[in-house]
Amino acid sequence: MLNPWRLRLLSRLDTLGTVRAVAQDANLSASSVSQQLAVLEAETRTQLLERTGRRVRLTPAGLMLARRARAILDHMDTVEAELRGLGDEPVGLVRLGAFQSAIHTMAVPAVTRLAATYPHLDVELLELEPHESIPALRGGDADVIITTTDFVELPLGPDLDIVPLATDPIVLVTASGGPPVSLAAFADEPWALDVPQSYMANLTLRLCRESGFEPRVVCRFANYLMTLQHVEAGLSIALLPGLAVDRRYRVATRELTTPVNRTIVAAVRRGSPLRAAVNVVLDALRQQPDLPALAEWSGAGAD
Repeated sequence: MLNPWRLRLLSRLDTLGTVRAVAQDANLSASSVSQQLAVLEAETRTQLLERTGRRVRLTPAGLMLARRARAILDHMDTVEAELRGLGDEPVGLVRLGAFQSAIHTMAVPAVTRLAATYPHLDVELLELEPHESIPALRGGDADVIITTTDFVELPLGPDLDIVPLATDPIVLVTASGGPPVSLAAFADEPWALDVPQSYMANLTLRLCRESGFEPRVVCRFANYLMTLQHVEAGLSIALLPGLAVDRRYRVATRELTTPVNRTIVAAVRRGSPLRAAVNVVLDALRQQPDLPALAEWSGAGAD
């Protein structure tokens, strides 16, 4: 009989890549993880791991089991929740990952409404940018994520189900206002960027380079509020999603002459049973009357 805990360790090895990383994630010693994986091999009577130098990697059988394990564990969570709630009331824990600007505009309002309606539902909010949330969803560390289909460096594939939520314009944020602008006019300005390899950092670099210049980066912040404070002080300019612009800061937003929009979606793992708790979270995220409507949805990014 397969042990769920050991299956989870095997799945984490597929996601994290090394026994040491799995041990840190599970708060165990590396030797304990190795011992449990060896027990799993004995239980399945199958070689799941092979050693390459000082590291181990999954065999084809180990890779297959690790990826099937996610579906098995999802199904067990579903059954447990149904037993606790008899399938009638959404109960249990749902881990919702969302990028920074969606936390206060989308996730918190949805969770607030859910808390008033479903007292036995617990929603754990995780601040995860797209480059973090997509691997977290695939690895089983999140049940639902709010992300974008436009993060071309890490596309949403056929292993995920996509629920469209809204569109959000990308705007130039400066200390003073004006008409729509071409980025080329700001080639000599100091720029504030997000952390490297994040969605907005990559998008800013791409749009600036398409406009014929390399931005002069004077700061990098993982927090949009720090970026807005820096821009408000006249120390930089930045490209930000419209949802990220907090009106408490005295900054101006300027449309781009060539509009750029991001498509905001929720995503869940395809093939995992959508238990009642996950469904009500998705429904709550769809009900966002104050957000820009999704004018057209063609499934872009879901291929």
